[in-house]
Amino acid sequence: MSDPMRNPWLTIIGIHEDGGKALPDASRDALAQAEFVFGGARHLDLVAGMTGSAQLQPWPIPFDTAPLMAHAGRRVVALASGDPFWFGAGAVLAASLPQGAWVSHPAPSSFALAANRLGWPLESLSCHGLHAAPFARIRPDLHNGARLVVTLRDGAAARGLAAYLTQIGFGGSDLWLLSRLGGPHEHISHSRADRFDLPPPAAPVMAAIAAQGVGLPRGFGLPDDLFQSDGQITKSPIRALTLAALAPRKGAVLWDIGGGSGSVSVEWCLAGGLSHCIEPRADRAAIIAANAAAFGVDHRLGVITGSAPKALAGLPAPDAVFIGGGGSGALLAALWPLVPQGCRIVANAVTLESEALLTSACAQYGGALMRVDIAHAAPLGRMTGWQAARPIVQWSVQK
Repeated sequence: MSDPMRNPWLTIIGIHEDGGKALPDASRDALAQAEFVFGGARHLDLVAGMTGSAQLQPWPIPFDTAPLMAHAGRRVVALASGDPFWFGAGAVLAASLPQGAWVSHPAPSSFALAANRLGWPLESLSCHGLHAAPFARIRPDLHNGARLVVTLRDGAAARGLAAYLTQIGFGGSDLWLLSRLGGPHEHISHSRADRFDLPPPAAPVMAAIAAQGVGLPRGFGLPDDLFQSDGQITKSPIRALTLAALAPRKGAVLWDIGGGSGSVSVEWCLAGGLSHCIEPRADRAAIIAANAAAFGVDHRLGVITGSAPKALAGLPAPDAVFIGGGGSGALLAALWPLVPQGCRIVANAVTLESEALLTSACAQYGGALMRVDIAHAAPLGRMTGWQAARPIVQWSVQK
């Protein structure tokens, strides 16, 4: 029996606009010996005359690997732009195959080509694939002086990107459009975002952004007015204390029970975590989804319309749980055995009844209680006095 580690049946080849001119011998050999070659129509045109007797098969729209997988064990080539494992199809293909069934021959990524054209150090850039994602996905990385390189769906999308940057206060940013990099029809043009007047370039197209504007604050407790809300929101100072107690980490999973506006989940995701936000009211669930999209974290924040503990079924195990609303003894009793050792649970109370619940929970499960009294200066006649907010009692525990 042959060793699959030495006999991959699928070859993934990165290719650029110069077609086969820069392909290494290994890629040329794989194309010449292939029985089937898959790729976008543009890619297949670029390798014309190099594929021997292979059957050329365009990728289906929408993209689907099933036609390629149907030829498993045959000599198959898959064409991808640049580096197949840098915002490319390589990861999708590899995820469906055992190690050793495939080999990849990358070319320089489109991001690397863009950095080389502009003289920008690649390691200092934020790179995003916006060809199938909303523009808001870049919002967490936008700040004064930031440099971003992004893929776009097509040339027409460039005007939408410029409009988005202008809308969120980054209209002064420099914007370069880079079309068909690496080939004889390569073209680069420049405009300021708020003065955008460039014609749509030919695909494939990328945009490079030298950002000028004020980015989102870092740390916890974003201003309340950045969020959509019907009034049900964990206010900024309390949100800061809550997130500090939850201790977000990159890749960590949060269960946010009683999401309200989703402000805690949004900030958890901005810190690099993943959140599952449970909200029983459909109108508030829609607000949470809108906030997630506006902050560019909708790929990290899932909204579940329902009530805990029933709505928790099937969710990934959490690293932290926040109970912002709907807490009860029955919920805590059901929740405790569901969460793993080391999971942090944080709950806030504003009523005497919920305060009594948290006091009882602390006695039963351990942890710490903290009472927070906050007052803001406000007019008092012709003078100024302190206007107290309702005190908050916070219970936090690590299982």
